Amino acid sequence: MSMYQGSRGSTRPRRRSRWFLAGGLVTGTLVAGAVGLTGVAASAAEPDRPAPSPTGSAATLQSEAPGTDRAPEGQAEDPQRPEWRPDADGTPEEAAADWPDEAAAEGPERAPTRPAGNNGRPPDDKIWRVACDSAGLITALVRANAEGGATLRLAEKCTYTLSHAFQQPDEYDGGIRDAREANDAAENPGDAEAPPRNAADDKAGLPVIYHAITIEGSGATIVRGVNAEDFRFFTVRDGGELILRDVTLRNGRSKAEGGSIHIVHGATAVVEKVTVANSTSLSAEGGGGGIFNDGNLQISDSTLVGNRAAGTQGKGGGLLNGGVMAMHRTEFRQNSAVSYGGGLANFRAAGDVYSSTFVGNNAGQGGGMASFSARTKVFDTAVVGNSAEVGGGLANSDAVLVLRQLTVRDNVATVSGGGISTVQGLLPLDDSVISGNTTRGKGGGIYAEKSNLLVRTSDVEGNEAVGEQSLGGGLHVTAGSTSLYKSRVTGNRSTVKAGGIHAERAQVRVDDETMVIENGPTNCEGSKVPVTHCFR
Repeated sequence: MSMYQGSRGSTRPRRRSRWFLAGGLVTGTLVAGAVGLTGVAASAAEPDRPAPSPTGSAATLQSEAPGTDRAPEGQAEDPQRPEWRPDADGTPEEAAADWPDEAAAEGPERAPTRPAGNNGRPPDDKIWRVACDSAGLITALVRANAEGGATLRLAEKCTYTLSHAFQQPDEYDGGIRDAREANDAAENPGDAEAPPRNAADDKAGLPVIYHAITIEGSGATIVRGVNAEDFRFFTVRDGGELILRDVTLRNGRSKAEGGSIHIVHGATAVVEKVTVANSTSLSAEGGGGGIFNDGNLQISDSTLVGNRAAGTQGKGGGLLNGGVMAMHRTEFRQNSAVSYGGGLANFRAAGDVYSSTFVGNNAGQGGGMASFSARTKVFDTAVVGNSAEVGGGLANSDAVLVLRQLTVRDNVATVSGGGISTVQGLLPLDDSVISGNTTRGKGGGIYAEKSNLLVRTSDVEGNEAVGEQSLGGGLHVTAGSTSLYKSRVTGNRSTVKAGGIHAERAQVRVDDETMVIENGPTNCEGSKVPVTHCFR
């Protein structure tokens, strides 16, 4: 019986996925070093507006409202003060009233400067424009944190180059993270052996996000300078909420987790239409070459390419999830991890993946994706051309990995599980195709050990186990339980029989609507456990 609502019942499902592949308040202040940051516009400045100073000017925040690019005649401009864009019925004077006099801004009795609105978020019509100037971007984020949040719109197609880490005191999320890690270590004694965390490694090129801040990239790029020290771009902390849209993050590099973005436990990020490229985490036990989430992450329509989790046990070359994550229409390409999850690693966490692609990623385990001590769902997704020692496409260990409408194709494993490996886990596989995968060990299509594997209305076809002692070209199962319903295991090959299904010390059930045919050198003959309804 299917575990999903809306099961197809006895109807033969469509075999192919529809997805096709084309191959707080900031207590610190702005340091003088930030003035050396540069921003380079990708296009000429607008003719009615002077180009920004390349050495950085505080005159970078401009009102988005029509007619407010310059101060009214007779009124001096304040280049360090961003203006709120007034409401449709507002006046410039009403907009300016949102900002107190400088004298009133001093002292502990300062009143709030703007209404919270929208459940604590800045009103939607209040947008600060940030000119193409990196120091101005830092200034905008400092002020946005001080004012309890804002929406920043970056200069269209600008490149903001950061050459220094932003220096600010960090209370390390009020001890929440330290307490959580202590609890984790108590529950998982092996964690106590991990090297102690060095707060000095946890650097960011931009101010830490402590409030509800939206950054609309407008096609801009934020990049770490080639010779700059190691730092990521964004750290979201202490209940902070970052919405990041339409921007490219390039060349981030962190000695801690999260090469470009780190969402701390208790924080939230929404990442939309973002490219994270060529970023690295050097964390020995952590990872997240592009992104590390320990809070709540929603990511959609994004690309993670060429990122690395390079520590000795680096996890999640593109993204390491240790919190709660929902992903839609996101591509992982050419990412790598030393330990597991070349594209994505879901570790002691909950993650849902929909309509995404994993292409050309590499790891020790789970070349495309890994689910370790986690609960992971992956629907309508393609996992193609990835490689690993174990689980060339996907690896599942001591976890639940729910797969539905997947294409797992042309992946390679040197040890076991060319397409999929599951060890001590639960893995339901529905309405999917596992084809053209290769291992030099056992289980060309699927390797299952001490697991509950359910294959339903799926095809396991054309996979190979090519080593001298390799067997189970389609499936190799050892211990645990494996059941096949209304599926096909066809055209698989192994060096040693059985080529279709090979089982050892396992319970194997094949229903009478499943076909195990045309495998070589045999379908099931040679299996140490008899396989019912299997042609020899």
